[in-house]
Amino acid sequence: MKKKIFTYEKSGVSINAADNFVKFISSISSKNKGKKKFNNIGGFGSISNIPKNLRNPKIVACTDGVGTKIEIANTLGKYNTIGIDLVAMSVNDLIVQGAKPLLFLDYISINKINLNKLKSILKGIVKGCKISNCELVGGETAEMPGTYEKGKFDIAGFAVGIVDEKKILAKKKIKKNDLVLAIPSSGIHSNGYSLVRYVLKKEKINFKSNSFLKKELIRPTKIYVNEVLSLINKDLLNGCANITGGGLADNIKRVIPDGLVADIDLNKVKTKKIFKWLKQKNIEDKEMLKTFNCGVGFCLIIKPKNLSKIKKFFTKEFKPYIIGKIKTGKQKVKLNGKIDWS
Repeated sequence: MKKKIFTYEKSGVSINAADNFVKFISSISSKNKGKKKFNNIGGFGSISNIPKNLRNPKIVACTDGVGTKIEIANTLGKYNTIGIDLVAMSVNDLIVQGAKPLLFLDYISINKINLNKLKSILKGIVKGCKISNCELVGGETAEMPGTYEKGKFDIAGFAVGIVDEKKILAKKKIKKNDLVLAIPSSGIHSNGYSLVRYVLKKEKINFKSNSFLKKELIRPTKIYVNEVLSLINKDLLNGCANITGGGLADNIKRVIPDGLVADIDLNKVKTKKIFKWLKQKNIEDKEMLKTFNCGVGFCLIIKPKNLSKIKKFFTKEFKPYIIGKIKTGKQKVKLNGKIDWS
């Protein structure tokens, strides 16, 4: 009787496919390497230089994923933008503490390696790193048959940044009478997609045939790195917040010191068409504000005298505007008024 031969390939894992993907990553990495000394792709770890112009450098690290926005990408068969989302979710957190993104690593787990899909995802990650002026130094790709259904995958990212101790945006810098500014989001970003998909399912909406939804639901997250770091370098910021899951209130309160409150006027919030569309689907205001950024992707906290200087660093589409003021109080964030969804 002939014995059955067991191989990794027969279990659903292709080492050759993984090797081919690593070669592709290496080819992209070498094109973007420039004058950097180390070649990290394919090694066991990644080596990077620490900038020499910082007197007292501090390391800041963040990690995140893109959640169920992946399912939107899968439905549309469009994978070249969620890599941008992946980078954005981490680097937009780094800059809240004043850190400049230095390096990025990705983790992709998938049912079965599909080179075209993975290459498309990676191109988005590379683009996100380019926008952020950070280096993609490595990552990991895991082929996991049996863990994921056919065609399913997940991605996660890890970013490291660096900041001079004197440039850290500590809570103590925020003072009474500071202004709270909203920087517009590009759209939903990468939060609240489980609710979005629930609405689509319950309302039986085929977004593949709806040009507005097809464009909006896959629109990549705005990366705020260059604008915010420019403000930090000019000492124009007292604090800032990345508006992700939890919305305005939950994210702003994370940076407000004890004894102060960010008094936010929702009447001043300039929302976007996609959020107006969602609001029409029987979602209450409280749920909208808790789940989505509602048009505000990032918040700045500044001295009133710096307002005109700050606006010069932004394009018209993402120009910041006043939505609140820092006052004395115990609750850290107070939401007043109501967003105009009309």
